Amino acid sequence: MTEEGFREREVLKARRETLERLRAKGIEPFALNLESALGVPEPDRIDAVREEFGGLEPGEMRDAVRTVAGRVVLRRDMGKLKFLVVRDRSGDLQLVASATDTDPASFELLGEVDLGDIVGATGRVGTTRKGELSIFLERIAILTKALRPLPEKWHGLKDPDLQQRYRARATTLKVMRAYLDERGFAEVETPVLQPVAGGALARPFTTFHQALGIELKLRISLELYLKRLLVGGMDRVYEIGRNFRNEGIGPTYNPEFTMLEAYEAYGDYHSMMRLAEELLVGCARALRGSLTFLVRGRDLDLTPPWRRITVLGSVSEAVGEDITLERTDLADLADRHGVGVDPAWGPGKIVQEMFEKLVEESLFDPTFVCDFPREVSPLARPHRENPALTEHFDLVMAGIELATAFSELTDPDEQRARFEDQARAKAAGEEEAHPLDEEFLRALEHGMPPAGGIGIGLDRLLMVLLDAPSIRDTILFPQMRPDEKRD
Repeated sequence: MTEEGFREREVLKARRETLERLRAKGIEPFALNLESALGVPEPDRIDAVREEFGGLEPGEMRDAVRTVAGRVVLRRDMGKLKFLVVRDRSGDLQLVASATDTDPASFELLGEVDLGDIVGATGRVGTTRKGELSIFLERIAILTKALRPLPEKWHGLKDPDLQQRYRARATTLKVMRAYLDERGFAEVETPVLQPVAGGALARPFTTFHQALGIELKLRISLELYLKRLLVGGMDRVYEIGRNFRNEGIGPTYNPEFTMLEAYEAYGDYHSMMRLAEELLVGCARALRGSLTFLVRGRDLDLTPPWRRITVLGSVSEAVGEDITLERTDLADLADRHGVGVDPAWGPGKIVQEMFEKLVEESLFDPTFVCDFPREVSPLARPHRENPALTEHFDLVMAGIELATAFSELTDPDEQRARFEDQARAKAAGEEEAHPLDEEFLRALEHGMPPAGGIGIGLDRLLMVLLDAPSIRDTILFPQMRPDEKRD
């Protein structure tokens, strides 16, 4: 055993011994609630105590009694004086105990309090001679005994960036729901477990349903079930939910992530552009208070209208020559520009790969990248002016794809042909090709109105709005490789 492992084992042993001593004294180290321990129904928030008494002079004492609860993050023992610092979600506050003023049982109990314990404390509010706002303890109770010490670099949610991020997620969801609800969209829930995982080009996770005896997939998109609701007569629907994709982990990729998808009967990809602009502008104002803010050291400006470009036009500009889907040398051209392609890919897939490698990361201010090739857009309507393309846009901001939207394909025969193209691609080795979904095709045959649909990645959006370096910084419990995990 290493020296570090030996020390850890000794600490764990000591904490278990403390647990037994407490129980031997009739003290329950895992209290039912604050009221059972201290007779107070709920604690005062630490930031509220600081706001109320922040103006006290050094050495000033008030008769006001307050009760706080939180985790012990610091302790000092000076014999007849003992000091603790407790932390709740709003901040830190010092507790001061003295052998003369603190209840004797509580003063004795302080000897059993370890770093990481969750305690409740009641006392008068005042300041020390150095001006530190404190609660001068009358009584204290252990609410939860920590049997394992905190990691060396533990900060809980004290880190201001982390606090900002989890609150920003809640604010963003609230803004999104309010915007869509006000415009007549109905929030719905669709299956997470699906017999066919469709709506995107991605590899799903697979599981098995014991009772039904069938293989199921975790959804990779919300799309196909929401479109079924348009067939059923709901004209404006949205869902905010988790998707799961069995793919790589990286700065903008996590195996599970949150999406907003919204579908509007009688809309198209132009109406989805307006929706994206208005919705994301509202999120930016709510989180940043401005439409211009720093991202990676540059000013990002979200002032509408946002720039619009095409896939073919942007790739043509990047390589300095005209790009069309009819060119037979696209693979060689991609290779000359350092873009690797698969021999099985068609021209549309090659052009998309060139866009992603040569253009996407250079798009900083919000940009609608429009008119993707049909080969890579199996669910989008053919473009009204060029049937080799689709009415499909991606929204790119700070070099990150944040949203995808279509004028939705409603022709069931055309949709079947697209699915069959994808099936041939899958047979040729394309793992992320879209599966053929007979149930969805059956629904389309009942008739789906013309529609626009959009999917917005919440985690990536927060990366941009909060200037977070990685998608994992916007997710409270991101997936990590085993060697990255911490106790």
